[in-house]
Amino acid sequence: MSASIPQILDGKALAQKIQLELKEKVATLESKIGRPPGLAVLMVGDNPASAVYVRNKERACQKVGIASLGKHFPGDATQAELAETIKELNQDDRVDGILVQLPLPEHLDSISLLHCIHPDKDADGLHQVNLGKLVRSESGLRSCTPAGVMRLLQEYHIPISGKKAVVIGRSILVGKPVALMLLEQNATVTMAHSRTENLGAVCREADILVAAVGKPEMITRDLVKPGAVVIDVGINRVEGKEGKSKLVGDVAFEEVAEIASYITPVPGGIGPMTVAMLLSNTVESYRQFNTPDVD
Repeated sequence: MSASIPQILDGKALAQKIQLELKEKVATLESKIGRPPGLAVLMVGDNPASAVYVRNKERACQKVGIASLGKHFPGDATQAELAETIKELNQDDRVDGILVQLPLPEHLDSISLLHCIHPDKDADGLHQVNLGKLVRSESGLRSCTPAGVMRLLQEYHIPISGKKAVVIGRSILVGKPVALMLLEQNATVTMAHSRTENLGAVCREADILVAAVGKPEMITRDLVKPGAVVIDVGINRVEGKEGKSKLVGDVAFEEVAEIASYITPVPGGIGPMTVAMLLSNTVESYRQFNTPDVD
C-alpha cells in the first residue's frame, strides 16, 4: 500500500528566501562597515561542471550584494601558486570567505590547500578547526551541504529528536558532518557505506534517510521505509533520451516518492541550499569580524 503523495522539500524556494534575508542583512551591515562582504572562489582548470558551479555562486553573490573576488587559474597551476594566493587572501581585508572549487587537477593536494585557508574565512566549513568545532558542538562555520540539509529540515518543521537517521556515505564533505549535525539534534544516527552488510535492512529502519553516495538512483523503493523523510544529496549527470544528459540524484525519485512522506528533488533540492549556506557563512564572517558589538 502506498503512502499519500509526499511533500516536496523545495530547496530552491528556501534558498531564494534565504538570499532575500541575506540581501537585507548585507544592506544594513554595509552602511556600518563601509564595504560589501567579499567571497573569493578559486577555480583551477576548465572542468565544465565546476565552471557551472562557480558561475552559479557568482550570480548568487551578485543577488545578495557580496563582492566576487575569485581567481581562475590555468590547469597547470602549481601548489605553491595556489598556497601563496590563499595566503594573500587571508590577509586581504576585503575578503570574508575563501573557497577552493573541488575537484582540483590530480597534481594538486586539495587537503593541504584547504588547510591554508584561515578558519575564520573558511566559507566551505571544511577546515579542520571548523570540523573540530562541529565535533565539539561549538559555534563555527559549518560545511555548506550538510548545513543546507539541516536548514531544509528545520524549514519544514520535520522532527529530528529521537528519530532514527541513516546517512549513506561517509565523506568529509557530506556524510560525516551531516551525521554529526543530526546527532547534535538528538537523532539516533547510523552511518552506512560501501562495506555495510545488509544495507537494505539498515536503510529500512530510517525515519530520515540521507543519500550521499554519488551513484545515480541507487536508493530504490525497496530500501526505504514507508513514510520516511528522504534527503537526496547526490547530483549525477547521466545520459537521457536522444543522447541528452540530465541530472539525477542518488534516489530513484519517481518510485521512492510513492512511499516517502517528504523527499528532495534533484535538481532543486539540496543543490541550491549548498549555495545559500555558502553565502550565509560569508555574511556571518563579515558580520562577526567587522562589527565590534556582536555577541
